[in-house]
Amino acid sequence: MDMIFFDKSEKGKEELATRKYQLPSKLRPLLVMIDGKHAAPDLLKKVAGLGLTEDSLNILLEEGFIVQKMVEQVVSIPEPVAATKPKSKVLCTPTPARMLEIRNFFNETIKAKLGLRGFGLQLKAERADNIVDFLELGETLIESIQKSKGSDVARQLQAELDVLLYDFVDG
Repeated sequence: MDMIFFDKSEKGKEELATRKYQLPSKLRPLLVMIDGKHAAPDLLKKVAGLGLTEDSLNILLEEGFIVQKMVEQVVSIPEPVAATKPKSKVLCTPTPARMLEIRNFFNETIKAKLGLRGFGLQLKAERADNIVDFLELGETLIESIQKSKGSDVARQLQAELDVLLYDFVDG
């Protein structure tokens, strides 16, 4: 059986890096999450809370931001009973306490890792008022950290950010 997976096209990667094509901000989180490793239904489950549907995937596909690829599903051997199922991540529920925790994380991280160079990012963090804003700001923060502190620090920071922005549920 074949499953449909999506991956970013060169145009999609360019859009994330430069915003050249002015993709609507509502579709940006979906484009960010597309990685070629998750099937379409899995992606849509993760962004359902943002009102994104299969139509959103179709728009990204039609406009050339993503490409479709078929992956043959391998018949798997049942896992031992003791093994745990992997968890999938979905965008968190933006409670006031969670939003404050996220904002504080951004402010403290920017201050500690970037210093004065991160002043513009701190201003954006203060203006951010929803999960999508923080998702986009997270991309920029990770890129800045990678350039200034290296890939190892950026990966660690990405893991911390994922814990804040996503809830992990049984898949």
